[in-house]
Amino acid sequence: MGFVNKIFGEKRSGDVGGYVDLEKYMESTAAEIPAKMHVRIGEIQRYEDLKQFTDYVYGGNILLLDFSPIADEEVLLKRVTNDLKSMVSEINGDIAGIGKNMMIVSPSEVKIDRRKLRGTFS
Repeated sequence: MGFVNKIFGEKRSGDVGGYVDLEKYMESTAAEIPAKMHVRIGEIQRYEDLKQFTDYVYGGNILLLDFSPIADEEVLLKRVTNDLKSMVSEINGDIAGIGKNMMIVSPSEVKIDRRKLRGTFS
């Protein structure tokens, strides 16, 4: 019995050429496993989307926000960034940029370590 079969049981209908569709597996088990906090990826298209994202962080969750759709709109991006900074300051959360078009926004009691981990290979 292979490694995947030991974890997931015998061959499932989502198996394709020896690969298991983990997305289907995770969706079916995610509702069964309670969690205090979730991590979600969002993409902001316009300023009005910001309320939905701040509500998610106010709810105690972590948000990875892709702002590439508004990256060329300097005034809008600055407004969104300032509002997010105010929100995390208000709830004692944290915010940090990731790469060129992503940021991470965390709720209270979650701080972002800005030092990049680097693995060493021998």
